[in-house]
Amino acid sequence: MTKKIVTLAGDGIGPEIMAAGLEVLAAVAPKIGFDYSLEDKPFGGAGIDAAGHPLPQDTLKAAKGADAILLAAIGSPEYDNAPVRPEQGLLAIRKELNLFANIRPVRIFDALKHLSPLKPERIEGVDFVVVRELTGGIYFGEHILKEDTARDINDYSAEEIRRIMHQAFKIARGRGKKVTSIDKQNVLATSKLWRQVAEEVAKEFPDVTLEHQLVDSAAMIMITNPARFDVVVTENLFGDILSDESSVLPGTLGVMPSASHSDQEPSMYEPIHGSAPDIAGQGIANPISMILSVAMMLRESFGETAGAEMIEEAVNQTLNQGILTRDLGGQASTAEMTAAIIGNL
Repeated sequence: MTKKIVTLAGDGIGPEIMAAGLEVLAAVAPKIGFDYSLEDKPFGGAGIDAAGHPLPQDTLKAAKGADAILLAAIGSPEYDNAPVRPEQGLLAIRKELNLFANIRPVRIFDALKHLSPLKPERIEGVDFVVVRELTGGIYFGEHILKEDTARDINDYSAEEIRRIMHQAFKIARGRGKKVTSIDKQNVLATSKLWRQVAEEVAKEFPDVTLEHQLVDSAAMIMITNPARFDVVVTENLFGDILSDESSVLPGTLGVMPSASHSDQEPSMYEPIHGSAPDIAGQGIANPISMILSVAMMLRESFGETAGAEMIEEAVNQTLNQGILTRDLGGQASTAEMTAAIIGNL
């Protein structure tokens, strides 16, 4: 059955890296018998230009009817003073699609170890996933600011915790079969509930090991011994901080994909980096985050594990061959990097 993929190329380097990602998808699809159709829609600044809003109704309708969504990058200085900024489209689509789980893989490629701020022995074998709850917690609670007092309400329901735990355990089942649940249960009531629900869900996955870490301890371990993690799952605020902490381990944002999942709506896949308007149109952008986002889509939305692994291994081989874009210390163009990865499939 043909799968419908909606592409949101967006702004800045977005169209360039989206084209690269789709070239790789086109090369790998026949090898795995994957049939798909593409529908490109304006989003972000491109949405403002096309329809006066970063998330045009036509784009939202197409996204809701898709089997998966690929997003490249949004944002540009020309919209800094616009009444509605491109970034508001991202918040809107997350809300409309109820994207409650953000997934960030953290992998250190051997060829890029020298870029990490940590010593090589510290990052040996690092390969873990951060699973962050996106729609609950203190960010979505009541915020009260008075003259000399302030209060932010942190709410979580057992159901919100249960569904993010299910995501984490399912991912762990296909990896190293270990979940590290991160909370602050020695202080917070929400964390006590978080830990209780984690234990309940763990019983449904007897083949997966569950461990608990307090958030302050986890933040230290992420620097001192990050290789001990397999799948990390945590609430919105802690996840916001820890996912950004984890993103500095590889030493570059240019090789980091992400996914956001929903209960009923399609999932969305995107690089974690921005639109880099300063290099847009020059053909020098690093397409690897986008290409690895395509691999994530194949694995997580379509169950095409073989295709995902082919892409990931081709990226690894290309880096090991010393083919690097400028942000990685090399001279390869976007097109040269893309062609080399396709050549290694």
